[in-house]
Amino acid sequence: QVQLVESGGGLVQTGGSLRLSCVASGRTFSDSAMAWFRQAPGKEREFVAARSGARTYYTDSVKGRFTISRDSAKNTVYLQMNSLKPEDTAVYYCAARDGSTIYSTSNKYVYWGQGTQVTVSS
Repeated sequence: QVQLVESGGGLVQTGGSLRLSCVASGRTFSDSAMAWFRQAPGKEREFVAARSGARTYYTDSVKGRFTISRDSAKNTVYLQMNSLKPEDTAVYYCAARDGSTIYSTSNKYVYWGQGTQVTVSS
């Protein structure tokens, strides 16, 4: 059974940093695209970042502030978030798919974690 488990969320002040982790179990995703999405209250889930091999892709609002990385040996993907803003407040979800192509649409990802809350205070 495939599981994705996120951790690292919390409360941080504007301008602060957090690093989210997503540990996968049940299979390896070394050749697959993995992504982070987020969902704020009352809003739809939105794409944040994705990585496949050395390729990365970010939504415009986080470029230059967030970095997605992965440790294949640990079957883990990370999201380093710097210069956090109140509008980054959301539940952050890790997602993975069976192919290597990066997509920014949630319906292309089959495997999902339970989410971790990130709250940025002003």
